[in-house]
Amino acid sequence: MIRTLRRWKNRLSGEILTLYFAARHPRTPWYAKLAAACVVAYALSPIDLIPDFVPVLGYLDDFLLVPAGIVITLRLIPAPVLDECRERAQTWGARLEGSLAGAAIIVVAWLILAVLLVRLFWSP
Repeated sequence: MIRTLRRWKNRLSGEILTLYFAARHPRTPWYAKLAAACVVAYALSPIDLIPDFVPVLGYLDDFLLVPAGIVITLRLIPAPVLDECRERAQTWGARLEGSLAGAAIIVVAWLILAVLLVRLFWSP
């Protein structure tokens, strides 16, 4: 079950990246660009329509709205453009996986900086 969820998450991440490239592609129709930009923005935004702390409903929007938005938007994009964007997303996805160590270092550095700033300004 965990493998299935992990595969589903990776596929959604790949489709979000595909939509990002489709939103910037010159042959994508304007309405598909608008839909793709909205879906990508909502998927990456820390602000949800229904906050996650609301029981059941909080995660329902993440599990229903984002995948539904992806499916609907993918249908608006012409097939040749979609193929090109998926290929580009796969190339970028491989590069991003290789840079996870660098991202981890940056996150740790920010956390250390945040702790130091809190200690500096909040010391009694």
